Amino acid sequence: MPNENKDLIRRYLEECIGGNNVSLMDELLAANYVWHTPSLGDLDLEAYKQFQPSVLSGFPDGHWVIEDIVAEGDRVAWRWTFRGTHLGAFMGIPATGRQVRMSGMIISRIADGRIAEEWEIYDAMGMMQQLGQK
Repeated sequence: MPNENKDLIRRYLEECIGGNNVSLMDELLAANYVWHTPSLGDLDLEAYKQFQPSVLSGFPDGHWVIEDIVAEGDRVAWRWTFRGTHLGAFMGIPATGRQVRMSGMIISRIADGRIAEEWEIYDAMGMMQQLGQK
């Protein structure tokens, strides 16, 4: 089961987030999915599906890499790095043309073969500084 859960996370990152395939989220995420993040609060599945495409709109060449991934029971912990060029508006910031690098960590809870809940922390302040925000 831990390897299946890791494969689910990899597919989710590659196809849903990195591939901007929002419709696949209905297959990989539970209907009662919740994303917990300090910068945006708790988002349910529909709110998350609306937010996620804004990342690749702002950073169309954005790419995530899983640096570490560990699974135990119904949890998968993974550390990621994102790189991209700010070529479109993102969170109210007009395109700057700047390249950014950001890292973060997620703990995902898996239930019935789907991602049911995630707790994410990432370097939002570092990204904003790279975009010229103070």
